[in-house]
Amino acid sequence: MYTRLEWALSELHSRLGGLPSPLEARAIWDDIWHLEAHHSTALEGNTLVLREVQALLDQGRAVGAKQLSEYTEVQGYADAARWVYQQALDPDTWHDGELLNLREVRHVHHMAMTPVWDVSPHPHATDREAPGNFREHDIHPFPGGMTPPTWPLVPPQLEQWIHDVNLSADVLKGDAAPTAPVPEVLARLHNGFERIHPFLDGNGRTGRLLLNLILVRLGYPPVIIFKRQREAYLAAMRRADLGEYGALGELVARAMYDNLVRFIVPNVAGPARLVPLASLVDREFSLAALRQAAQRGRLEAVQGPDGTWLSSRKAVDAYRAGRHTRRRSV
Repeated sequence: MYTRLEWALSELHSRLGGLPSPLEARAIWDDIWHLEAHHSTALEGNTLVLREVQALLDQGRAVGAKQLSEYTEVQGYADAARWVYQQALDPDTWHDGELLNLREVRHVHHMAMTPVWDVSPHPHATDREAPGNFREHDIHPFPGGMTPPTWPLVPPQLEQWIHDVNLSADVLKGDAAPTAPVPEVLARLHNGFERIHPFLDGNGRTGRLLLNLILVRLGYPPVIIFKRQREAYLAAMRRADLGEYGALGELVARAMYDNLVRFIVPNVAGPARLVPLASLVDREFSLAALRQAAQRGRLEAVQGPDGTWLSSRKAVDAYRAGRHTRRRSV
């Protein structure tokens, strides 16, 4: 996996010169955005399915009969993810030149958690523990036995974690010799945040958003841990709690590779190769139009285990030709 990831990183920079901006590859970024908002919240128990997430984020419609807090949870995460992508690719005054700073950590948590907190606040929270503020409660031991630090230690330990993130920047950028494969360095940093557990709620979501802020700022795409990977992810985190980062690094590497390919494949794939629909968007067909054609069986396509529809340029050309033929015959 690490070899394939190295190939994909090389292709990303040699063929694309780095990540395209959301304006240059909006359909691909939007597809990743939908999937990330869906799966990252589903890992925490959110029950919205992907089509409900897409309707909420694209049309502002609360499709289904779920609790209001579930919709606001997804919306908050999606807003924070959008901010992460934009801030990483086009930084403003939030960015002080370091890979990450404390102000950004607190802001990401505030953005992700405020919408759901407004309708369903944590039952034990004080006013000082609202989104963006550190916890003032101790956390019970995790299922694997690891206990987060007592709450007065959260600020200094989080400051140290941010320092470690910034010290790792040269390794992650490839400007310094790594002591471990890059995905395992990322796994160590991700696990380090979760072990501190600086907030009363939303640490998992915030930790994955911060991991993606680091990645996109380094020129890598954001990663998505799919809900079907939940048990493997939690088991890998428990092993990382013990200082064993290989399993979590493997999950991170696979997620990086999958999304790297989303950007690379459209530039290297032959006409018959299956690629995500987001890679086949053009001036005539939006992502929504292609997805609808696939769902109705009008476009030759298959749906992957993560819900992503796959098709080919050849199939889209055939669909295009068929539409034009039908129009002429009307």
